[in-house]
Order: sequence, then C-alpha cells, then structure tokens
Amino acid sequence: MIDWLYPYPTLYPGMLLKRYKRFLADVELTSGEIVTAHCPNTGPMTGVSTPGSQVQLSLSNNPKRKLPYTLELIQVDDNDEPTWVGVNTALPNKVVKSALENNLFPELGNYSQIKGEVVYGKDRKSRVDFYLYPPHKQTNNSTLENRDIYLEVKNTTWCDGKLALFPDTETTRGQKHLRELMALLPKSRAVMFYFINRGDCTEFAPGDTTDPLYGKLLREAFALGLEVLPCRFDVSPNGIRYLGLAGLKL
Repeated sequence: MIDWLYPYPTLYPGMLLKRYKRFLADVELTSGEIVTAHCPNTGPMTGVSTPGSQVQLSLSNNPKRKLPYTLELIQVDDNDEPTWVGVNTALPNKVVKSALENNLFPELGNYSQIKGEVVYGKDRKSRVDFYLYPPHKQTNNSTLENRDIYLEVKNTTWCDGKLALFPDTETTRGQKHLRELMALLPKSRAVMFYFINRGDCTEFAPGDTTDPLYGKLLREAFALGLEVLPCRFDVSPNGIRYLGLAGLKL
C-alpha cells in the first residue's frame, strides 16, 4: 500500500482575506505580501472560506497564467482541533485515479482497466468520472464481480461536527448524475464516491437541508443497488492519504 496518494508541491502559507467572484481569493502571505490566488472551486465552499483562516497556496511557474498562485488548503476548527481541508476541486479525481491504479478500494473488487471521462447517460451528454472494465468478458449471465463499473466522484468538504455532508447547495447536475447512475442498474454497477477532503469526519450523510431532492434521489438509488463509498482522506501540507470508509447514514 502506498502512503501519500498525492504529495503537494512546495506550498506557501498565509491568511485568507476574502474569497470572491467564485474563482478569486485574496491572501496575505506570511511575508506580508498580499496576493490574489486562483480558487478552483465553483461552489459556495460552506464553512471552508472564512476570512482570517490559515491557508496554503501552490505557485505555478507557467508564465502564461494570470494568477500564478492557487488556493489549495484551508484550516478549520469544526471539531475542537485544527484540521486542514482540501479546497482544490481539481485534485480529487487525480487522487482517486492513483488510488484505483493501486487497488486501494477492496469494495470495488477486480477490474482490468481504468478509463476516465466516459460518455454515458440517456442523452449521451454526460461523462462519468471513471469507467472500470470488468476483469473478464461480459456474458448474459455476468455476476456482480464481472460487471463493468461506472464511478462518479463528488468532492465533500461541508460538515456538521464529524458528519460530512453533500451537497452544500442545490445541485441539479448532481441530481442528474444520480438519475443516470440509477438507469445503469442492474446491468452495470454504479458507484457514488464521496471524496471527504478532510480527516476529521467519520460519518457521511446527504445534505438534506440544502438539497432535499438530492437526498431523496440518493436513498432511492441506494435501494435500487447504487453503491455508496464515502471515503475519508487525511489532508495536510505534505499531501493526501487514504484513511478508509466513513460510516454511511442514509
């Protein structure tokens, strides 16, 4: 088993002054310099964008980038201890791919190949994050272990104590993904993978207060055979490592 699924590059500590226009964050570095960093997170970032919080930025050497700094981590204190939370939504799929390549999720069983961004859905206008080829050629009598797997990844940072919650806002896109995954059952395996991007949460539940329809659809899909993997990750300025499954509360 590997340790760091994703080792962070050199990070630059600072304090968050404000996050605005979704993609921008003003940060005061420990040197006293104030910089505007790219915030690769389109959501509301509920609970993980409080001004005055400690943050960590990465720095790109790409001369074509207008904003060389990227907001990577923010420190929260939701459970009476400082905890780093990953806020770069471009990273979870990279981390999950590395974990899949190293077979870190025994719940998925065996698969022969991993392919990303595969077109699927009723109108063929959606892309699932990962498609896992079955270990053997499918037949009309394929067993659970010999079905293909469609796996969708959802970055999860909102919490209530040690309970991780998704989503933190209404998500019609997420609702659509659940419906499309349901439509794959039972011919294929459908997996909703919640990437809990903080190490202080031990349980997971749908965010019913923000999107009750999403919670309803998730429970319906689960009853039909959707597999739900709420996966915990420890996040620090050193890197990201897998901690195991959180308890599922549906």
